[in-house]
Amino acid sequence: MTSEEFEKIENYMKECMSDSAHDKEHIYRVLYVALDIASTEESVDYDILITSCLLHDIGRQEQYDNPKLCHAAVGSMKAYSFLKEQGWTEEKAVHVRDCICTHRFRSDNPPVSIEAKILFDADKIDVTGTMGVARTLVYKGKVNDPLYTLNADGSVNDGNNTTEPSFFHEYQYKLKKIYGLFYTKRGAEIGLKRENTAKAFYEAMFTEVNDSYNNGKKYLSSAILPKSNVVLE
Repeated sequence: MTSEEFEKIENYMKECMSDSAHDKEHIYRVLYVALDIASTEESVDYDILITSCLLHDIGRQEQYDNPKLCHAAVGSMKAYSFLKEQGWTEEKAVHVRDCICTHRFRSDNPPVSIEAKILFDADKIDVTGTMGVARTLVYKGKVNDPLYTLNADGSVNDGNNTTEPSFFHEYQYKLKKIYGLFYTKRGAEIGLKRENTAKAFYEAMFTEVNDSYNNGKKYLSSAILPKSNVVLE
């Protein structure tokens, strides 16, 4: 890939990116981690890998405009059309399309090629550790989801046993489960280095919130007088 070819793809990516949680810096982090992983693998097509990394989130805006759409599916077709316009062969354009289509966090459409597996791992690494926590909080704010929800008895829900969206729920059902899902050895190594920082953040935040509710309710009950049973005539 020449520098001119890289710039064309990069510029197209920039035209498509508008989300603060999935901005161009996310794209660069994914690309750089992907190249780190690729250095430990054999027979990697770097043109496919670099292009897939640059374009993997170009369907995000369409998903925001219509939540029923899958950004991976939309983005894969946008990338395919763009690359064909740039003169790419059918085989290579399809390869990039397939990498992008399978990068999303789900089990029904797993990555197959080594380039697709590297993209998947690099993208998931960006939701590990402190970066993953920060990006999740930004995203939750964007879609107006709360940090946590309450149980029926008024206690703080830790994110388990609920379908209500929140940061705590996202941590329990997605963030903490990522670490066993990497396809490459190097991807798993990078992810595991970050696991404890994300866990420590969640646990500290839950403790802080839970303590404030438990202590605050106790002090509030002692400060509020009970309703008077005296009937005024």
